Amino acid sequence: MIRTLVVDDEPLARRNLTLLLQKDPDIGPIIECDSGATAVAEIQRSKPDLMFLDVQMPECGGFDVLELLGADLPQTIIFVTAYDEYALRAFEAGALDYLLKPFDDARFGRALVRAKDKIARYSPAPHQALQRLIVKSLGKLLFVNVADIDWIEADSYYARLHVGRDTHLIRRTLAELEGDLGAETFVRVHRSTIVNLERIRGLELQSAGEYEVLLHSGARLRLSRRYKKGLQDRLAGMAIPMGR
Repeated sequence: MIRTLVVDDEPLARRNLTLLLQKDPDIGPIIECDSGATAVAEIQRSKPDLMFLDVQMPECGGFDVLELLGADLPQTIIFVTAYDEYALRAFEAGALDYLLKPFDDARFGRALVRAKDKIARYSPAPHQALQRLIVKSLGKLLFVNVADIDWIEADSYYARLHVGRDTHLIRRTLAELEGDLGAETFVRVHRSTIVNLERIRGLELQSAGEYEVLLHSGARLRLSRRYKKGLQDRLAGMAIPMGR
C-alpha cells in the first residue's frame, strides 16, 4: 500500500486530492498537511512514498520544503499548483509530474499511474542499477558505460551526460536517471546536478562560504547546501579531502 501525503494550504484542494486518491485500491494511508512546515515534520516522521505538494504556501512553500528536507525526500513527488511558471524548476528539483490547477480526473489519473509505476519499479530492487545508457549521436545509437560518466546536469527536459571530454544529450529527467543509476555510485550535489562519486577529487570552500565539488576531469561544480551534509558523509567514508 502506498503511503501518501497531500500538502496544500487550501482545505478544498486537499480534500479534492484525497477523494481522488481514495478511489485507487493501491493507495494506503493518506495524510493531509496544511503548511510546508507541518509537511517537513510529517515526512520525517512517517516517511511517505508519494507526496502531492503545492508550490505557493504562506511562509514555507513547496520548494522550501524540498530545501529543508535535503536528501530525506519522499520517493515520488508531484507538484500541484495554479501557476505554470514553476514547471521547469519543479522537474529540475526531481518532481515526477506537475499538475496545473484546475485539472480533471483524467489528468490526475495519468499522474497517479506514473507515480505508481515509479514506486513499483524502484522500491523493490533499488540495487539493480543500470550498467549502460543508450544515447543518439549524429544519427547513431551509442552505448555509454555508466561507470564512465563523470557527472550529469539537467538541460531543460533533457539530461546532459559528461563523459571525459564528450557530452551526450539524453531525453530523460534527472530524477529518472537518479533512480536508474542507483545511489551507491551517483549522488546529487545540486537540484540540477548528479555526480559520480568515483570522479570526485575533493571539495573546496569558496570565499562566499559555499563549497565547490572538484572532479578529476578539472570540472568544478556548485554544491547546494541542501545536499552538503549527505555528500560530506559519503566522502568522509572514502577518505576524500573536503577543503578548509
